[in-house]
Amino acid sequence: MRITDALATARPFFSFEFFPPKDEDGSAHLFAVIQTLLPLRPAFVSITYGAGGSTRERTVALAKRIQAETGLTVMAHVTCVGSPRAELRALFDDLSRAGIRNVLALRGDPPKGSERFEAVPGGFSHASEMIAMLKKNYDFCIGAACYPETHVEAASAQHDVDALRAKVDAGADFLISQLFFDNDRYGEFTARARAAGITVPILPGLMPITNYQQVARFTSAIGASIPPKLLRELEARRDDAKAVEDLGVAYAALQATELLQRGVPGVHFYTLNRSPATRAIVSALIAGSAWRPTFSERS
Repeated sequence: MRITDALATARPFFSFEFFPPKDEDGSAHLFAVIQTLLPLRPAFVSITYGAGGSTRERTVALAKRIQAETGLTVMAHVTCVGSPRAELRALFDDLSRAGIRNVLALRGDPPKGSERFEAVPGGFSHASEMIAMLKKNYDFCIGAACYPETHVEAASAQHDVDALRAKVDAGADFLISQLFFDNDRYGEFTARARAAGITVPILPGLMPITNYQQVARFTSAIGASIPPKLLRELEARRDDAKAVEDLGVAYAALQATELLQRGVPGVHFYTLNRSPATRAIVSALIAGSAWRPTFSERS
């Protein structure tokens, strides 16, 4: 299924992101995780692409295997990093032959040890260039990334929206946001995007906090912020891993509930290849019909 079709018909709409395991044990664990999440009926699952294209072959192989063995709709991430256009065309040909209909087109982060992104000879310099090529030559449903607190390389919030508009104008069918912990930041960002004429669906991306040190590294790397009150509560629990995870699950459930009640089309969860936190959150949302706005009854 094309993700745009699911966006038009599925309510509630939940999706999960995984990364390619390094070995067979990791693959077995991941498929066990996927099995535990199947009852939640995700609209799609996405498979990431390692820094510098380091997991390209595993990304493609995993995307094909998940779709073949589970029947889930799969989206493969692909970045511009380290690959000339001819290599990427071969990769997209492979995905197309395998029946993968959805691609998340990303520029990608600079390779480890590099301070800035540089296109390889014959490669793409921007995600918008790869999106334009995909739109012209393939029949993929194309997703692109967006940044509620702006991309770390953007000169300003307006510059970031202009770059996003270029992706949409090139052919992106929907957007998935980088993780965030302040719904007002997401709301302000979507207002800027809509004012700039961006009309495609924008999926918020949430990551349940399960590890204090890990979330500190992630937010620092991508320029995301943690609201002061949440940060104080996390710091108070930093030496109690279970308490941090309990707080993270509860916070993400509240965050998702509010977003759904605001009318977002769905929620994309960064699972980190783990199921308990995501399963608890989505189960609670489904049980509480959190996506349905509440109205006062008139007498």
